[in-house]
Amino acid sequence: MGSQTWLHVVRKPGQRLPREGEQAMSEFTDVTYEVVNGLAWITINRPERYNSFRARTVDELVKSFKMAWASDEVGVICLTGAGDKAFCTGGDQKQRAETGDYGPSDSGLFEVDALHRVIRDIPKPVIAAVNGFAIGGGHVLHVLCDLTIAADTATFGQNGPRVGSFDAGFGTGYLARVVGEKRARELWFTLRRLSATEAESWGLVNKVVPAVQLHDEVRAWADNMLGFSPTALKILKQSFNADTEQFASLGQLAYSSLKMFSGSAEAQEGIAAFNEKRVPDFSPYRGN
Repeated sequence: MGSQTWLHVVRKPGQRLPREGEQAMSEFTDVTYEVVNGLAWITINRPERYNSFRARTVDELVKSFKMAWASDEVGVICLTGAGDKAFCTGGDQKQRAETGDYGPSDSGLFEVDALHRVIRDIPKPVIAAVNGFAIGGGHVLHVLCDLTIAADTATFGQNGPRVGSFDAGFGTGYLARVVGEKRARELWFTLRRLSATEAESWGLVNKVVPAVQLHDEVRAWADNMLGFSPTALKILKQSFNADTEQFASLGQLAYSSLKMFSGSAEAQEGIAAFNEKRVPDFSPYRGN
């Protein structure tokens, strides 16, 4: 198969009509979706916001993963970010400051839980190609992917406590399974940034390559897996997931808590400080 980009669907002689989902993708603004020789590239396309996500971005990501799931042309998926500065920097804090939430969505809900679920549930290997900052909610996304290949310019870390937020499901419990309790707590409690080489040494990353080789390295890993039994890969992924499935319910509890917390003065201080580029003052809340 050649390259198929559903952002601009053009019917060629003998080509089938696009499916309903593909037509919907022609209306995407925040994500691009392309299939090249069995590999689906799902790219967060908001480089001007360091590929942070708003509600619409999350909706488009979920739709993209479901399209890849349903397609018999896709055997492996790659999630990445546009440009060379960021993979994803989590929720769009400027959007939160502007509207008090992450903006409108198809369902009226902020479907980040659905995005986490579809990355885990899709019965095909998902590679995160980390081309820059993987911070906050973006760090959670790469952790949830089955494999991570990073450019040597990539940076990893959390940001939640700085902006009055947290991810107490997959972002904590599952992260601890990946790197160990002490390392996971270090990431969340100190908010230190890791280089790509450090992340690889921690077990957060499978391989680090020069930035110019990132695309080709993902292609090579995908081509290798495309030669394997898709049913075997499906069952293997489901088997790996079974041991950590409890973190999904913990994540739902945490998200309920986060929704209540986000309206508090403490959380609002974090958002305001981030957008005003100043150090937040959380001292009034230490006795809570």
